[in-house]
Amino acid sequence: MSDDSTINNRRRFLTDVTSGIGLAGAGVAAVPFVMSFTPSERAKAAGAPVEVDISQVEPGQMITIEWRGKPVWIVRRTPEMLQSINDLDDTVVDPNSKEQQQPDYAKNKYRAIKNEYLILLGICTHLGCAPLEKFEVGSSSDMGAEWKGGFFCPCHGSKFDLAGRVYKGVPAPINLEVPPHAYLSDSRIVVGVDQQGGAV
Repeated sequence: MSDDSTINNRRRFLTDVTSGIGLAGAGVAAVPFVMSFTPSERAKAAGAPVEVDISQVEPGQMITIEWRGKPVWIVRRTPEMLQSINDLDDTVVDPNSKEQQQPDYAKNKYRAIKNEYLILLGICTHLGCAPLEKFEVGSSSDMGAEWKGGFFCPCHGSKFDLAGRVYKGVPAPINLEVPPHAYLSDSRIVVGVDQQGGAV
């Protein structure tokens, strides 16, 4: 075999090896680029239903979870809290929840499947601010002697009762939203699935 032939074979071999390594490198470099187009696990989970254990929520207590990137309040109401809702029909805009701010199964005075538990999106219906929990009643609160407990939006002064119903004469036009939810048992709920079991 001539020297020219050997040199050509070596060149061909080196060219093939270099091309192979280059293609493999391009493939490896492309993986993160291609993967950037697929939604992250967090993004997938953001729209998924969320299961919550409510067994540790004490009467009069509220917990906050996240569903679809929004705060969801879960309040375990006491008998006194439920009674305060009955006393406020004349002071709220939509006492019977005629506006579609809740699923049909929560379209009642307490805006709940089980009266004891209130489940609301914690977003003011005026401009999307975050209202504050103000459960203290009357003179023990900073809301005035007539306050029976509820939620107050400090941005523009909107007030909501312990069913998330909006008071008359405040900027928020409608009640706080009740998200779709269902009970899996007495101690577990799922937010993002309606009572009939369909994901929303």
